[in-house]
Amino acid sequence: MTEPRYLTAVRESYDTVAAAYAERVKSPADLDPLSRGMLAAFAEVVRTAGLGPVGDLGCGPGKITAHLAEPGLSVLGIDLSPKMIALAGRARPDLDFAVGSMTATPLRDGALDGVLAYYSTHHTPPEVLPVVYAEFQRVLAPGGHLMLAGHVGEDEVLRPTQAYGGHPVSYESHLVPPERIAALLGGAGLEITARLLEEPGEGTMRRIATFLARKPVQP
Repeated sequence: MTEPRYLTAVRESYDTVAAAYAERVKSPADLDPLSRGMLAAFAEVVRTAGLGPVGDLGCGPGKITAHLAEPGLSVLGIDLSPKMIALAGRARPDLDFAVGSMTATPLRDGALDGVLAYYSTHHTPPEVLPVVYAEFQRVLAPGGHLMLAGHVGEDEVLRPTQAYGGHPVSYESHLVPPERIAALLGGAGLEITARLLEEPGEGTMRRIATFLARKPVQP
């Protein structure tokens, strides 16, 4: 089966920028208070639900994966880029990392008590988002929790040619309205439990939406 062109572009681009990305992207301790607070809230609700495991899908070099492991959660990271996964594995050899796509993870049904998609779905074309959200729902155990965060917009498409220090990239970024994200999550069978919409301000030129959602427990 031929891989979708956008996945090839994302893999090749992040393989190219992997080292520069790992150097430039903030560590969790350096994030703004709201971002740190939402990550802490997600970790707490997952602990309450049953101590993990948590899948960090689109984990990049594993900085957030490692952060989630600190409170004692069982965490694994999955990313499309082999070079990102190699960096993550070298940084934290005690954690599990694997190459994989969010459209079809190498996980069994109901394998996770938590799924984190942290600034990792924006390269997905909007028409493919239902597939990604359905995969989140599939790998979550009943009662499991999702945290989805990223930039949002009014159906904007960004096509950068360089990133992270001038390295060439060929991916696109899709900024989808938060209301549509909420509707698609609901359509995938996930119940939204909280949402945060941050307006542009110091340090960011775009709105940021964070959603916490839960896979219902069937009666």
